[in-house]
Amino acid sequence: MSLTVLKLGGSVITDKDRPDTLDGEMLDYVADAVGDAQIDDLVLVHGAGSFGHHHASEHGVSKTVGSSDVAAVIDIHGAMETLDQFVLSRLHERDVPAVPVHPFSVASRDSDAELSLPVQQIATMLGEGFVPVLYGDVVVHEGKGVTIVSGDELVTSVARQLDADRVGFCSTVPGVLDEDDAVIPEITSYESVADVLGESESTDVTGGMAGKVAALLELGAPASIFAPDDLTAFLDGENPGTRIDG
Repeated sequence: MSLTVLKLGGSVITDKDRPDTLDGEMLDYVADAVGDAQIDDLVLVHGAGSFGHHHASEHGVSKTVGSSDVAAVIDIHGAMETLDQFVLSRLHERDVPAVPVHPFSVASRDSDAELSLPVQQIATMLGEGFVPVLYGDVVVHEGKGVTIVSGDELVTSVARQLDADRVGFCSTVPGVLDEDDAVIPEITSYESVADVLGESESTDVTGGMAGKVAALLELGAPASIFAPDDLTAFLDGENPGTRIDG
């Protein structure tokens, strides 16, 4: 099995400036690329964009700040289920055998905030020819009610546990940028880009580029961060944008 794990950024498939608003044109574009791809085993993860982040911010819930309010759970998870249905429907229109995996139902955090995400279900789905689709969500967190699990966390957890061969992050930026806003072609150590990432302002309730790069360097599989224009190239086996391999 040659496994590819692909993250579709929430800002790519939604209008992040308008709550609960889909970018239908871009979602069609990425769905076309996935539908045309010749990949045997694929796991998709999508971000929250204007669906999850808006509700999480309203309830004051983040990766580190939790809530035991049922309304917070229903609002955030419900918004993400709605977005996920949009993603699934677009994929089904392209005959992609996509099926949902709801993180709230399968994942959890312990009192030390360590994420537990059993992947046997995902492995079995892949074995049966499905394309599992996960998304940023709330997860039950011991001692805190619920906190946020980001799409980035899900990508690294799934990729590590299932020994993914390739990991891709389709983002609104063409890669990791240097001080002159030029794409850094390859990153093999955090120290080499620490100064640049320290100045990054691309953060939300789930974290920013610095955390993404640090996690990917520890992954054990090559990862690429790229813009939507490079999605087809990535799915064809290329390494567009910034390649991250520790």
